[in-house]
Amino acid sequence: MSVWSQVIGQEAVVAELRAAVADPAAMTHAWLFTGPPGSGRSVAARAFAAALQCPDGGDGTCHSCRTVLAGTHADVQTVVPEGLSIGVAEVREIVRIAGRAPSQGRWQVVLVEDADRMTEQASNTVLKMLEEPPARTVFLLCAPSLHPDDVPVTIRSRCRVVGLRTPPVDAVAEVLVRRDGVDPALAAWSAAAAAGHVGRARRLARDEAARMARKAVLDVPLKLVSLAACLDAADDLVGAAQEEADEASAALDSAETEAVKASLGVGARGPGVAAASRGAGQLKELEKRQKSRATRLGRDSLDRALVDLAGLYRDALVLDATAEDPPQLLHPDRRADAAELARRIGAEGALRRIDAVLECRLALEQNVKPRIALEALTVALRLPA
Repeated sequence: MSVWSQVIGQEAVVAELRAAVADPAAMTHAWLFTGPPGSGRSVAARAFAAALQCPDGGDGTCHSCRTVLAGTHADVQTVVPEGLSIGVAEVREIVRIAGRAPSQGRWQVVLVEDADRMTEQASNTVLKMLEEPPARTVFLLCAPSLHPDDVPVTIRSRCRVVGLRTPPVDAVAEVLVRRDGVDPALAAWSAAAAAGHVGRARRLARDEAARMARKAVLDVPLKLVSLAACLDAADDLVGAAQEEADEASAALDSAETEAVKASLGVGARGPGVAAASRGAGQLKELEKRQKSRATRLGRDSLDRALVDLAGLYRDALVLDATAEDPPQLLHPDRRADAAELARRIGAEGALRRIDAVLECRLALEQNVKPRIALEALTVALRLPA
């Protein structure tokens, strides 16, 4: 199976990347993959990296393809932000490695997921490498949009931009059935509920808890009939996000901490005791990174909830503005709720509430306390008497 089979609903992008692999004249040293969440930016970038290393252009079966897709290829370095940002120290180490000649593959590849999270110093470090790239080094940067605030124009101007689109719902459903063995009816529902977001569709199809969490979020708008109900809803949303973040962090933190302690010789006797005492700083740094990751996981969970809420108000707006045969709804399984919202708040009320959701997302990005931001939001979403 070709490496390109993982890139869903992006035929034009796959054709462009295939051409670059096959024709050196179409190749460049820096690529910027953009597209909405769930479009598969990092998946396309990783498939491209595998095809660049593969003697057959990405057949998906050779050692190079398998190791790149598994994240273990010696000449493919990946930067994945675990916290709220990508720091300069992390980027400098990757750039140092990127300056070497390939040891096993055809290229030295650096893949940066969520490149928009690079700090200013980290961006400047990458920029220096892009200005004077080594002959066999390729940078693959992934970012959610082309907005100037996301990726500095100095970096963007030195990259070849590859724009991905939201995959069609039918294509996502087909992949869930073929690749993951999901029941066709459940696959169709999950793909529609996720609005083409491949990763979330897969999670909805395989995880009952994810389906229940989505239901709880979409139940909120029609419950906001009083100030007390608004505050309770904000508390529930923040609590659910924190619980999800705690569960995800617990699964990662304990294994990481034990691995670091083992490498430092914590609990050892004899010469290992001195080494363990010198490792206190490493453990403290690990705890700092884990705390930052937990914060990001909580923010991401809240952001998914806010996107779902905005989608339901968008459906209410569409139903209110379209007399017959409305376009596809973002939450087709909640059409009755969207129709009730349209009846009670109208198009103008739906627009105001969408603006309130977007303002809440911006407040969270600016480090406003989640509980304060969500309480202000739910009060703004309160239904008229």
